[in-house]
Amino acid sequence: ETAVHSQTILSSLQILVGLLHLGNIRFLEAEDESHPCEVEGYAQDAAETSSRLLKVPVEHLLETLRIRMIIAGKQQQVFKKPCSRAECETRRDCLAKVIYAKVFDWLVSVINGSIYADSSVWSNFIGLLDVYGFESFPENHLEQLCINYANEKLQQHFVSHFLKAQQEEYATEGLEWSFIKYQDNQSCLDVIEGNPISIFSLMNEECRLNRASNASQFQTRTEIALSGNKCISWDKFSKKPNFIVAHYAGSVCYQVEGMIENNKDPVPPELVLLLQQSQDALLQKLFPASATSQQTNQNSIKTQAKPVVVTVVSKFKGSLEKLMEILNSTTPHYIRCIKPNADCVAATFRKDKVLRQLEACGIVETINISAASFPIRISFRSFVERYKVLKKSRQHTRRAAQIGNGCSHHVENGWTPTQDDGDRFQSAVQDILQEVHLDASLLQPAEKKSCNKAMHCGKTKVFLTHSMLELLEARRAQALDERAFCIQCCWWRFKRRKQAKQRQAATALQSAVRAWLARRRFQKLRKAAMVIKRTWRKWKAKIDMLAEEELDDVEGKPFFSEGIISSGQALSELEKSGTPRAIIQFWPLGLVLSNTPMILGRFQRDLTFLACLQILRCDHHHSARTKTLERGIASVRALPQGSVKFHCKKSPLLYADTRPHSHASPRTGFNQILLDNHKLLTA
Repeated sequence: ETAVHSQTILSSLQILVGLLHLGNIRFLEAEDESHPCEVEGYAQDAAETSSRLLKVPVEHLLETLRIRMIIAGKQQQVFKKPCSRAECETRRDCLAKVIYAKVFDWLVSVINGSIYADSSVWSNFIGLLDVYGFESFPENHLEQLCINYANEKLQQHFVSHFLKAQQEEYATEGLEWSFIKYQDNQSCLDVIEGNPISIFSLMNEECRLNRASNASQFQTRTEIALSGNKCISWDKFSKKPNFIVAHYAGSVCYQVEGMIENNKDPVPPELVLLLQQSQDALLQKLFPASATSQQTNQNSIKTQAKPVVVTVVSKFKGSLEKLMEILNSTTPHYIRCIKPNADCVAATFRKDKVLRQLEACGIVETINISAASFPIRISFRSFVERYKVLKKSRQHTRRAAQIGNGCSHHVENGWTPTQDDGDRFQSAVQDILQEVHLDASLLQPAEKKSCNKAMHCGKTKVFLTHSMLELLEARRAQALDERAFCIQCCWWRFKRRKQAKQRQAATALQSAVRAWLARRRFQKLRKAAMVIKRTWRKWKAKIDMLAEEELDDVEGKPFFSEGIISSGQALSELEKSGTPRAIIQFWPLGLVLSNTPMILGRFQRDLTFLACLQILRCDHHHSARTKTLERGIASVRALPQGSVKFHCKKSPLLYADTRPHSHASPRTGFNQILLDNHKLLTA
C-alpha cells in the first residue's frame, strides 16, 4: 500500500490555497508597450501570499507573469517583451492550470497505486463511467465541443452495442426479423473527428502554423472544407464567427473566437522554470529540472525544425479512444438520465423537452425495437431452473430437476453446453410451455419464424414478450402458492400431532403426580388413624385396668359403714340437700365411667349412667331425671371434702385432636373424651 506522508498532504493543501490566491491577482493597463503592467493595489497582498505558499520569490513570480521571453535568430538571442493585460491574465491562468493538472495527476496516481492490484492477480473488474451529458449554452467554446464529442462517441457505442447486437441476435437465433432503421450519428462524428478533413484536423493545422489565429479565416476554411456534410452549418446573420453542429441531442452553436488559442494551450518555458525553482518538495517532484534541461537541449539542436505540437483536442481524442477500447472489451450497462426542465425546479416536467431528450438519447428507437420484438431473452437452462415448478407430473418434474442440477454441476466444473444438452433443455422447455396450455405451433423451433407471436424458442434461448412473461410468472406464483399451502398443511398437521403428544404426556404426568400425592395423603391419614387407634386402645386398657383395681379394692371392704341406707332414702336425701354430693360407696365409679358409651346423647348417657348405678326403682314416688348430679365427682376411694375442680390439659399426642365422629366439635380426640367425662360428672 502506498501511504501519503502527512507533510506531503500539508504541502498539497498549501499549493491549492496558493492557486486560489493566485487567481486574485489583477493587472492594470500599461501606459506604454515598453513597460510591464502594474499590479492593482489590493492584489499585491494576494501575490505575496501566493508566492509564500508556492515558495517562490514574489518578484520572480510577478516578472514571469508580466514579461515573456522570445528566442529569435540562429544565435538563439533572448528578448524580453512586456505582456499586455490580457496576456498577463492568460499567463496567470496558464500557471494555475499547469500546477492543478500536475497535482491532480499525482493524486490519481497515488490513489491508483494504493488500490491497484497486479494484472496477474485479477481477471475481471467493474468500471463506472459518469458522463455529465450534452452542454448547450448561449456561448459554447472548445470545452463544450469536447464534451459533446465524447457524448457522440458514447451514443454510437450504445447504438452499436444495443440495437445492432440485439437485431443480429434475432437473426442468429432463427427469427424472421425486419430490421428497424435507427438514427446513426456516424456523419456527425465524421464532421468532428473524421479524416482527412474535420473540425479537429483544421484546428490542429491552425495550431501548427506559426501565425496569429484569425476566427473569420477559420470559419471560411470550415465552410469550404465541410460544406458537403449535412451535420454542420453556419449562422450567416451572426456577427461573431461560428459553426453549428447537429448532434443527436440537438444543434449546438460554437464560437470560433479563442478556440484556436485554447486548443494550443501553450505553457511558456519561463513558467515551468519558475516552478522548478520552488523550494516546495512536492512542486520539485512534479516539475523536475531534468525535463526542462533536456527540452532546452533539444530546442538548441533543432533550431530550424518546428517541434511537434500536442493540442488539446489531440490529447482528448487519444484518451477517448482508449476509453472506447475498454468499453468494447466489456459488457456495458447503461443508465439514462433525463433532465425534466431547464429551470432546475423540482416536480416539474416539460413534455417537449423530455420527449426531445428521449429521442436524442435513442430511447425511442429502443422502445420501438422492444415493442416489435421480444424484450425478454432467457437461456434454456435459466428457463428450466426457474419455471420447472410448473410441471405437475412427478416424472417430468424429476427430469427437469435432473437436467437443471446436472447443468449446474457441469457449469461448476467448467462445462460447456453441447448439442445433446441443448436438445434436452429444449425438450424440457417445451414440456413446461405445454403445461401452460400454449399453442403447439409456438413450441416447435424453426429456421425462420415470424416474431408476431408471444414467444419463440430459438436455438439456445427462449424469446418472450412482456405479456407472456407475466403469464408465466402468474402461473409460477400460483404453483408456488399451492406448494406453500401444502407445506403449511403438513406443518400444521405435524404441529397438531406434536401438541397432542405433548398434551397426552402432560396428562400422564399430572395423573402420576396426583396419584402420588393422593397416596401420600392417604398414607399420612392412615398413619394418623393408626396413632389415634393405638392411643385410644392404650387409654381404654388403662381405664379398664384402673376400674379393675378399684373393683378389687371395694370388694375387700364392707358395703355399709354406719348402717344400711336404702336407695330411696339416699335419693331423697340427695334431692333435699342444697349442695348435692355423691355418697355412693357401694359401686366402683371407675367401672361405671369406663363402661358408659360415649357415642350417645346427653340424656341417653345420663339414663345409662343411672341405670348402671341401679338408682332407678319401680317406685312411683321416684322418676328418672337427666340432671342427677350438679357438681362434684364421686369416687370409691374417698369422699370428697368440699367442691372438686376438674382441670383438663391438652394431650401431648401428635394426632390427639383427630376424632372419627361425624358431628362437628371444636375439640376432638382424647381431649374431647376427658371433657365429656367432666361434663358427665358436673351435669
